[in-house]
Amino acid sequence: MYKMIFTLMLAAAGLSAQATQDPNEKIQKIVTLKYADPQTMQLLLGNFGVDTRIDARMRVIVLGGPRNRVATAEDAIKQLDVPGAAQKDIELTVYFVVASDQPNLMAGEGPIPSDLQSTVTTLKSTFPFKAYALRDVLSLRARSGVGAETSGSLGGGRYSHFNVRSASIEPDGNIRLDHLSAGVRIPQTLGTGANAKTQYNDAGVSTDVVDVKEGQKLVVGRASLDGPEKAMFLILIAKVAQ
Repeated sequence: MYKMIFTLMLAAAGLSAQATQDPNEKIQKIVTLKYADPQTMQLLLGNFGVDTRIDARMRVIVLGGPRNRVATAEDAIKQLDVPGAAQKDIELTVYFVVASDQPNLMAGEGPIPSDLQSTVTTLKSTFPFKAYALRDVLSLRARSGVGAETSGSLGGGRYSHFNVRSASIEPDGNIRLDHLSAGVRIPQTLGTGANAKTQYNDAGVSTDVVDVKEGQKLVVGRASLDGPEKAMFLILIAKVAQ
């Protein structure tokens, strides 16, 4: 009998404590994600009226705001952070396509791959260059919410590079790339003899945000190459790894 009364008293005390909590009290809470991508989760919580900060490496999200809104956001995370929301890899391929006023290909350049022919045909209808050729292809694999980089040698001290700070899969299925940069670096020797120095000239494209549909062939930019008579186009293809 006494035990039952004591238990009821504890329960009543707990309910009383909850009842006295101010739902508008500003609080912060750290939530660890098991499966979902932190960056995608942050986007999904954008309409919950809470402040969010994430650490992709530690897979945590910090919620801040009124107690009732933080509780609602935390409940949403519990519903969304399920095995099906596990991070996926994103495969990115960038093609370095060179366009020139000269009709013939230069050394180190090859024909346009068949799967890019339609994209290059569109470029031909817009830009009056006489010839289009493939200079290089770089591919990388990035974990959703994380960045990656790669590079390749073009010979003669020249090399190509491709990197993204972050790649993520949006709720609508599109792929978002933050701070994409790709291009080529070409060495140039200044001076002679013991005073000779080598500096690199960069030709490429950098952009803060790129949104691309999976499998889409997207021209992300154009850069001048060896003067106005030559240009380089970057064509991007992004896919979600199965």
